[in-house]
Amino acid sequence: MIELYYWPTPNGWKISILLEELGVPYTLKPVNIGKGDQFEPEFLKISPNNRMPAIIDLDPADNGTPISIFESGAIMMYLAKKYRHFYPEGQREQIEVDQWLFWQMGGLGPMAGQAHHFRLYAPEKIEYSIDRYTNEVARLYGVMNKRLEDRAFLAGEYSIADMACWPWASRFERQGQDLNDFPNLKTWYQTIWARPAVKKGYSVGSELTDPSNLSAVTSEASLRD
Repeated sequence: MIELYYWPTPNGWKISILLEELGVPYTLKPVNIGKGDQFEPEFLKISPNNRMPAIIDLDPADNGTPISIFESGAIMMYLAKKYRHFYPEGQREQIEVDQWLFWQMGGLGPMAGQAHHFRLYAPEKIEYSIDRYTNEVARLYGVMNKRLEDRAFLAGEYSIADMACWPWASRFERQGQDLNDFPNLKTWYQTIWARPAVKKGYSVGSELTDPSNLSAVTSEASLRD
């Protein structure tokens, strides 16, 4: 059994989508980042960087004590390796997945998050910042679009690399992007969205948010989560 510490944001969706794709049972542990749950001492024991998602694996493969993991990329690699799915066996194929997973963690997620913040939630509209991050997201979308010219997925077969990138691409409008400008990316996006596990993982926790706290939640999430 996996305990998933989660709030419905792009980084949270990465893990809920992967768990649904794996068909692994899990217990949802909401972390309301709009109310500051991420700063609670008990959560900081699991995620010292006060960010969700995080997991606790109550039944690790070594039969030892439960394992807690923070950082969405680390969580995805752990789960995919443990259940031997969505992460290839061969070294060269693993390198392909690793590159695109790290690309998302170091580039697409942070840049898209900054675009969310400055376009939608910053108290002052700073055109330089809006243009900088909107244009950088467009560049990153262009990288994916080029990559997808001759393949269906980012790193060979459908993998955690795609599951890491897709939730951030699902916020394309908030990032000032039009998927029609990136036809290969659009096809990839639609192909993944057609997967039942993706739809289910994307909807996890949708009942947790309401209009009264959406602004606070999304503003916090826009920077990292």
